[in-house]
Amino acid sequence: MTEATPVKQKRKVLFLCTGNSARSQMAEGLLRHMAGDRFEVFSAGTHPSFVRPEAIAVMRELGIDISGHRSKSVDEFLGQPFDFVITVCDHARESCPVFPGPAQRIHWSLDDPAAATGSEAERLGVFRRVRDELAARIREFLAGQVC
Repeated sequence: MTEATPVKQKRKVLFLCTGNSARSQMAEGLLRHMAGDRFEVFSAGTHPSFVRPEAIAVMRELGIDISGHRSKSVDEFLGQPFDFVITVCDHARESCPVFPGPAQRIHWSLDDPAAATGSEAERLGVFRRVRDELAARIREFLAGQVC
């Protein structure tokens, strides 16, 4: 008789920002792309709006499709246990609700690319910079995880 290999349960991660329109959406797509086999990934906002077309465009440049994402309220996730709740803006950190269970709270203070002004090329440049900052932080997060 052989012993069954235990199935590792995916850890649950929730990315939070204010509008769930750019930073948290890009973070969700990036982590799912980089380690979706190890994590269940979600994103939400304290005041959800819509997924910014610029976020969709700069993620598409990396071959990551977030065009099917929708902006979600943090209220949709209340009562659900998470292993990690990662806030990607200062406002979300200040107003983040408490989640049950062992959720480790992590905060990454990132500029809001939705606030960028200028030409389309200039705005896309800001979205790319924030996307790349998120990717770097997610790589650091993954390097610290034993999965």
